[in-house]
Amino acid sequence: MEAESITSLSPLLQTADQWGEWLLLLPLLVALEAVLSADNAIALAAISRQLRDPALQSRALNFGLGLALVFRLALIAAARWVLDFWPLQLLAAAYLLWLAFSSLLPLLRAEDAAADPVAAADGEGPSLSGASPDADPSAAGHGLHNRGLGAVVVTLALTDLAFSLDSVAAAVAVSDNLLIVMAGGVIGVVALRLTSALFVRWLGEFAHLEAAGYLAVALVGLRLVMRLAAPQLVPPEWALLLVVALLFSWGFSKRLPAAAGAPQPSELQP
Repeated sequence: MEAESITSLSPLLQTADQWGEWLLLLPLLVALEAVLSADNAIALAAISRQLRDPALQSRALNFGLGLALVFRLALIAAARWVLDFWPLQLLAAAYLLWLAFSSLLPLLRAEDAAADPVAAADGEGPSLSGASPDADPSAAGHGLHNRGLGAVVVTLALTDLAFSLDSVAAAVAVSDNLLIVMAGGVIGVVALRLTSALFVRWLGEFAHLEAAGYLAVALVGLRLVMRLAAPQLVPPEWALLLVVALLFSWGFSKRLPAAAGAPQPSELQP
């Protein structure tokens, strides 16, 4: 006699199946979120650094990712409709590309100024941030885009929403259990908050890390465009992750010189 034919055992077996699905799929979804969110974390960290005060940076990350969590859960709930709605995907791709290139240009200008100290000393180089040639190359970019807390919070939430289109599509492909996907999304946002705090500190220590992060953002935007325009040409996920890993290796390849008396971002706590 099959165990499923015993009516009294059916609820117990169904419960065991449900717990087994949670134990199997939830860690997979969390790992998937963590892998796909590395470039997201560095972008959020760079955006929060537009606020020079570490306490404001921490507050912006808390509020911004809290709002992002609401957006992400709504996106998961409407995933079947949203993932087929190409105008939203195109808008997300355009936003990510704009964010990447509008942030990379000031960084490139700052690095050019740092590479030509004579021009910078004569006032010919871009000195919009007032940074010295030996200062953090990203400082000029932050000086150009310095905004208030509310604007930074909204930018953080919208950036995570644009990134979420990719991660939610992957999560829904793994499981059609809405509660499991939502639980993975919640844990993913919590992990994103912790990793963003780490990247805030690292961005002040490594010269190329911010540029590497925004190049990874541009790759995600281009991938969304390709998914809409030529889905047969979209590279596999492992290829994108390999390129991102190479970018991050370059990003961590050069430390900035320690600035005497510079404020330490260790105050930034989750």
